Parts: sequence; C-alpha cells; structure tokens
Amino acid sequence: MKLNLSLLTLIAFCYLSLACKKNIAQTPPIKKEATAILNPGVTLTADGKTETYALINKVFGGTGDVVEVPDCGHAAFGKHIRQVFDKDLNAYVFVFFLHVTPDNDRCTPKTDRQRIEIKTYDKSPDSLIAALNNTFTYKWKMKLDKDFQASPSFSHLHQIKPGDGDADMPIITLTARNKKAGNKLEIIHNGGGNDQSSLGKLHEVSLKDFEGQWVEFTETVLFSEHGSYEIKATRLTDQQELLHFKKEDLNLWRQGTSFCRPKWGLYRSLNDKSYLRDEEIRFNDFSIQKVGK
Repeated sequence: MKLNLSLLTLIAFCYLSLACKKNIAQTPPIKKEATAILNPGVTLTADGKTETYALINKVFGGTGDVVEVPDCGHAAFGKHIRQVFDKDLNAYVFVFFLHVTPDNDRCTPKTDRQRIEIKTYDKSPDSLIAALNNTFTYKWKMKLDKDFQASPSFSHLHQIKPGDGDADMPIITLTARNKKAGNKLEIIHNGGGNDQSSLGKLHEVSLKDFEGQWVEFTETVLFSEHGSYEIKATRLTDQQELLHFKKEDLNLWRQGTSFCRPKWGLYRSLNDKSYLRDEEIRFNDFSIQKVGK
C-alpha cells in the first residue's frame, strides 16, 4: 500500500512538473517598451571667463566662425558681443550691442541695414543643422531693454533660415515692429521663391510685455513642405506665458535647400533711423536639440 502511494505521488509530481514546463514554454516573453533616446543637443551659456567669440564658436562653430558682427567698421568700440554679470539671473550672460552709427552689416557695402547675430551653418556640427523632415527644438533666454525701440521696417530678433538654395529670405522670423497702435512682436512666414506658400504675418503680441524682462523662448520646428511650428515665451519672474502660437501643415522647406539653421541677435533696417537708438540686448542659454528623425 505504501509502495502504491509513493508511486502515485511520483506520477503526480512528474505530471505537474511537465505541465509547468509546458506553460512556461508557451508563455510569451514580456516585451520591454521602447524608450526614445533623444539627442541631448548643446547649450551655449556665458561663463564670464572664456573669450566671448571663442566660446560661441566652440559650441556652435565647428570648423567655422558663426559670429556676424560690425566690429571692423566700429573698431573703437571693440567687440559687439560681450559677457556681463546679470543680477536678475545671478549669472553671466551675453550682451549684444548695436549702434545706429557707425555699425553696419558685417562690413559689407550695404548701408540700409545692420546686424549683430550668431548662427549655425554648414561648418557647424551636423547635429546643429536641420535636414529635410528633421524636428528641432530651440530654446533661449532674452531680455530687451525697457526702452527698446523697434523699426517700422524690421528689427529681427530671431530667424530660421535655409543654409543654401532659395536662402535669401528667412522661413520664420521673430521681429519687433514699431506701430502706431503700439509696438508688436510678430511671427512672420516666408515661402521664398514660392510666393503662393508665403503666409506673411502668422501672429503678433504686444512688445511691451517683453521689454525690461527676462523671457524664455521654446520653439519646435518640423522642417518639411508640410511642416509644423510652435513657439512659447514665458516671463521668468512669474512664469507668465506671454506668447503661444502653433500651426500645422506649414511650408518650412525651400527648393534647393540641403539644411536649415537658426540665428539670434538683432538685424534691423536703417531706413527709419529716427525711430532707432543704440541697443543692448541680453541673451543666454541658447539650446539646440534634435528631437525627431
């Protein structure tokens, strides 16, 4: 009787062991959810010790020079981008200087405009320039002076431009404009040679809210003929959102273009000098990150 019980126990144990193995074998493996690894990107931040142009080119320049300044036409002033300590941010920041006279457009023969800008371009690292169907997020902090004066023509503070091909006009421009009803900050779209796709002014807000305040911008661009664009601007003192605009199915690519890139600074018309004054614009924490394809 004891032998029979032992035999039955052994048979039952073997049966259960085989069943468990069968169930384990038939159980599908647990799939791990894919985690998107985003390009960490780069951030250009003032440090107060590195020579300013060298610092900018170290982060954005690659093998080239991404600083567009009127220094050679105004040697007495010296460098038009400098680093200063900002009490509001408790950090070093970049200050862009532009003088109505004698500053010009990179010492070219053009006399109707002037600029002080930084950019990325074809000599910059590939991770900092956008190819067709890429999505990039750009961030930066900016402070206009409380008495900033805009031109009725244009005072570009930020541009998204083609690097080649149909590249004369920026695709997207953030520009300050003097208006009788009150100065505005405008978002402008330009289709380049394809005039039918140019939408002109996409959006505008009062410039007054930006004057004398540190504001953080976040801009996301899908570079495509059927692209998308979104920009937000938040005042740092109270996190008040001053600007939020988004548009889908927007032509954000140009014929013959192989890459697009951002620009920051002040590029303004001199056709209405009486409206202008010498300006100092503060910037910091320029960030470029590829977030799609």
